Amino acid sequence: MRLEDITAGLALTGLEPIGIGSVVAVMSIAEGTVQVIYKTTDGALKDRLLNRADEPHISIATAERPWSFEGDGDAFKLAVEAKRIDLAFLFDPMMAVHTSNVEPLPHQITAVYESMLPRQPLRFVLADDPGAGKTIMAGLYIRELIMRADSRRILVVAPGSLVEQWRDELFEKFGLQFNVFSSALEAATPTGNPFEDLDHLIVRLDQMARNEELQEKLLAASWDLVIFDEAHKLAAHFFGSKLEKTGRFILAEKLGARTRHLLLLTATPHSGKEEDFQLFLSLLDSDRFYGKFRDGVHKVDSSDLMRRMVKEEM
Repeated sequence: MRLEDITAGLALTGLEPIGIGSVVAVMSIAEGTVQVIYKTTDGALKDRLLNRADEPHISIATAERPWSFEGDGDAFKLAVEAKRIDLAFLFDPMMAVHTSNVEPLPHQITAVYESMLPRQPLRFVLADDPGAGKTIMAGLYIRELIMRADSRRILVVAPGSLVEQWRDELFEKFGLQFNVFSSALEAATPTGNPFEDLDHLIVRLDQMARNEELQEKLLAASWDLVIFDEAHKLAAHFFGSKLEKTGRFILAEKLGARTRHLLLLTATPHSGKEEDFQLFLSLLDSDRFYGKFRDGVHKVDSSDLMRRMVKEEM
């Protein structure tokens, strides 16, 4: 900056080793020499003689702009909104309720937010009476896990007659897009294995239990959450000392080992036989419920693994 261009009121860099000096007055001392009286950022009044050799080091200070805000405004807004949604559950612990197209009943809220969400990982039987709305509870649980970034890959295993109902309810009430497994879906996926390519799937229980080729593909993938509807169909029995497992039970055992969260939905978890009930609970904890039940020796305590609410309590 030329000495002749220095005038009162300018903010200059180079007057101080660090910082900015605000020019108060400028006096010419001789040809090529001026005295500059300036004020530092902390308010101290100073003066300095400048000559031609100082010109390259003196410049007008520009406002510091650590953030230029010259990026894409829409992209910035989108990123802020995504972060807001990501952290929303910290400020609204029932975020899924307030962002879904349902008005859950009190017993449904307590099931999800008191009985299920606090359990990490979840290995649980939801055994409320018929008509309690177990699909709604499962949908709320799924949505809450997704919003908390807890689960991404989710599989629903249901009887063949209920898969479309599951798909429709999850979409209409919770905005969750699930695909029902079919041969057409299998052919349309990039790798030919939709269980690895797609994160949200609904499959037919018997189709998976009976088809070993499909089961092999299914078990090649890992899951964050697996839900079995009508879980009382997952049967196993002792005949004397011999244990016989149905294909459905074996499928549930294998999937249980491939998922972090396992949720079993049924209105009739207990068939009346304690040994069969213990086998059923072994899907949730195989170590705890290992071996054959012996009356008077074993006691099946499922209080921490199951919630059972009858209509009179709702």
